[in-house]
Amino acid sequence: MKFFVASVALLFSAAEAFHTAPIGRTSTRTNMIVKGDEKGSEKVAKVFEGKPAENSEFDALVKANFPGAISNKQLATKVVSVLEGKGYTPGNTLLATSLCADELARVLEDDFVKVYGNNFNLGGLSGFPFAGNTGFGAMAAHIPDDGYCLVVHGPHVGITKDGLIGKVERPGIALVDNCCGSAIAASNYLKGITDGGAKITTKLQSFSDFQQGAVQELILPFGKRLNDCEDRMKELPYALYDSQDILVRDIINTGAGGIKKGLALLGGIQINTGPDTLDYFHPLRFDLYDENGKVVDDLLPLIV
Repeated sequence: MKFFVASVALLFSAAEAFHTAPIGRTSTRTNMIVKGDEKGSEKVAKVFEGKPAENSEFDALVKANFPGAISNKQLATKVVSVLEGKGYTPGNTLLATSLCADELARVLEDDFVKVYGNNFNLGGLSGFPFAGNTGFGAMAAHIPDDGYCLVVHGPHVGITKDGLIGKVERPGIALVDNCCGSAIAASNYLKGITDGGAKITTKLQSFSDFQQGAVQELILPFGKRLNDCEDRMKELPYALYDSQDILVRDIINTGAGGIKKGLALLGGIQINTGPDTLDYFHPLRFDLYDENGKVVDDLLPLIV
């Protein structure tokens, strides 16, 4: 646990070193650009035009391995509809994401970008919020006046058409590849320690691989949990999510003064699939924050 605490402390202390002043609800009305008036529900209907149709057989396969998962199409449709009822529109909402650097993580991101516009990126390897407090403060300053922010975050995992977890078919590549590569590398590092064949090495000092070093330290507290589980690849993204959930909520609480009219936090597990099927998402948190940074509603039951 001390490695986990040390890693978290280092991430936030690094952010604070660049944080020169508290972020308040400053106005950005000068030369304000107003986005279009098209409703989010109208936009989301267009997002999945031309994408693969839902496959009932594959849908059952995904949900058998990840109970609670829904397709990206269902997720985006439900999330946009629920938020529209709370006043969130494409014109007044800034999208912020903390997702893995992997190009497959862009699929979910792009689905929401097509509704709300370009996103502010808070994430890095495995989906950890490496932008930290400084990144969140900068993002909050970009929220439209009298507007909102939607934060989407989580790790990702692949599943092949045959149901193999931790692997995925990628366009143009014959080899069925690891997904998430960063998470699997960290898991292998951890397994080497818990099995007694390797020593803990602190790699946070190596700037050329800083993020992976942090991922490896942040996963250390989950060694027993991963060793005891029935399927390590299936449990791995949930362990990562539990770590990221703590970090993301702490960052939001620290930067609550920058929230303008409100913020919605959507967290869960991205489930990447091959190019011929829709991706999926297992929603684990959908909280609504008010202008004071307080959680005022649990919206998760409305989308699961």
